[in-house]
Amino acid sequence: MIEQHQQENAVPTAGRRGFDAVLPAQSAAIYREFLAGRVIPREIYNSHRDALEDNALYNLLYNNLAHFRELYQHLGSELMFNDSGAFFYLRDDLDDENEEHDENAFRVQITLLVIGRYFARSGRDLEYLGRPDAGLQQEDMDALNSDEEYRDILRAARFEKGPAEALEYLNKRNFLFKSGPGRYFLSSAGMYFLELLVSEYESADIP
Repeated sequence: MIEQHQQENAVPTAGRRGFDAVLPAQSAAIYREFLAGRVIPREIYNSHRDALEDNALYNLLYNNLAHFRELYQHLGSELMFNDSGAFFYLRDDLDDENEEHDENAFRVQITLLVIGRYFARSGRDLEYLGRPDAGLQQEDMDALNSDEEYRDILRAARFEKGPAEALEYLNKRNFLFKSGPGRYFLSSAGMYFLELLVSEYESADIP
């Protein structure tokens, strides 16, 4: 899913500054994010301030892009930048042959599709899914939990515990943020892929 988009790696064009510009602790923090399967979006949610704020790791990657691209190339990976969704992610050279990678992408897609379908059926514009003051509320979680159609779809992606487990899966990967008890909204990366999936399904005329 992630590796098919033309916008990636087109920008930014920050100059090479090398290891002197980046502290080892900063590189390690970025690597831990990628190792955990997370994307690194431009903004992250601060629960203490109840607001989105700039992501320092994103800024570090953006301002030292040439350095980090070369670094991960030496490690057998490719640092990818998605301009439309404003996020970075790591692509391994073996991802195309990696069953675990395929399964992770499938589980992300299924969860986003369930969220998008439910939200659209409720008569709301999908753009509200990406707003901290909107998104999914507790009543939405209750409705998702009580709908056997959605639970069956999620079981196909091995989310046996239902919507809460699926949303936590997205949360751990920065495709979604939890803004309170039973409250969630999509990150810029989550919104990008949701819109992409909606466009693909509309083009395929899938009900």
